[in-house]
Amino acid sequence: MISTVTQSFIGMPADQEARRLDAVRRYDILDTPPDGAFDSVTALAARLLDVPIAIISIVDTDRIWFKSHHGLDVEQIPRDAGLCASAILHDDAWVLTDARFDPRAMTNPLVASEFGLRFYAGVPLHTSDGHNLGTLCVLDKRPRGINRDQIGHLSDLASVVMDQLELRLSARRAIDTLSTAVAEKEAALAHADVMAQEVDHRVMNSLQLITTMLEIQAEENADNVAGHEIGRAAGRVAAIARVHQHIQLSEDYEGVQAVEYLDHLCEDISDFVGGTGHVHVTGSPVYLSTDNLVSLGLVVNELVINAMKQGAHHVTVCLEPVEGGLCELKVDDDGPGIASNFDPARSTGMGMKVVSSLARRLRATLSFGRGTDGKGASICLRFPIVRDAAPRR
Repeated sequence: MISTVTQSFIGMPADQEARRLDAVRRYDILDTPPDGAFDSVTALAARLLDVPIAIISIVDTDRIWFKSHHGLDVEQIPRDAGLCASAILHDDAWVLTDARFDPRAMTNPLVASEFGLRFYAGVPLHTSDGHNLGTLCVLDKRPRGINRDQIGHLSDLASVVMDQLELRLSARRAIDTLSTAVAEKEAALAHADVMAQEVDHRVMNSLQLITTMLEIQAEENADNVAGHEIGRAAGRVAAIARVHQHIQLSEDYEGVQAVEYLDHLCEDISDFVGGTGHVHVTGSPVYLSTDNLVSLGLVVNELVINAMKQGAHHVTVCLEPVEGGLCELKVDDDGPGIASNFDPARSTGMGMKVVSSLARRLRATLSFGRGTDGKGASICLRFPIVRDAAPRR
């Protein structure tokens, strides 16, 4: 069904709006950096409906923020009635063929200003628990109509957007579960070697459970983009589980050779990422406790996968002991590099949050820069070596 301008405007009850805003916060999407997955959706929407502008909007308390804005150089607008703020009040499409004649939209800044918006069609981004976060909408500066097939295209693309948001939410929950398991493991290792082996078993079970959950979600979404991305997430967790099993089977429970561990990990990463990218692991023998090694492996997993996703063909992982009882991990790549104004403390990306959290767990300092030849990215992590981590004779 298509909602038209003949419907009456009814504001959202305060308690319902509060629950909707809680859902917006839960997905943690506001003010995040541009994302190619969402930009591809808006570009496709504009092409399919033959319009100059397509937007993925999230309706906040007093603003409408744009996660992706194809054909429009604006990141947000006030939460005025008539467009997305009205569209989220309905579970079906909201269409204005000429916004000048709609009492809700005619005073909206995009309509009343020189911008001169005339046509608007938006489909709500509907969560599984019944809340509309925002819209996928298309705009034009001339009046026009829209048919049901086009509405169907827009609805299908809105579902892809929600699949992406659900994927990110599931991945964050998986990381939280994994971090909890690692924290439990660190506490248990202080008691005895026997307890360490038991905790390793529990961590393996947790990793396998997370992998299984993600694989089930991937199978359920096998025919869309979300299924592919969930499958990749399952592969990442499975890679950590396989190398963790290598640690668990080692006889040296007091310490594991870190470079060997990272070499195994990066082989697994290369296998499931595929493509032509190559990862080279180098360094001097360093023995670390399994506590630190799991956290270190997660850092390397995140950085290497991100580098290869950004188009790096060669990634070098180097681990060396340095002065002051510290160990230095460097991950260099030949990808597009890091923006000159990049500030990890202000980053809202999930990957950077994971790396920063694990760095704190390692009591590490984290620095970012460009490669030695001015190309690519160079990320350095320095952390203290646990003194009792030595190979058992």
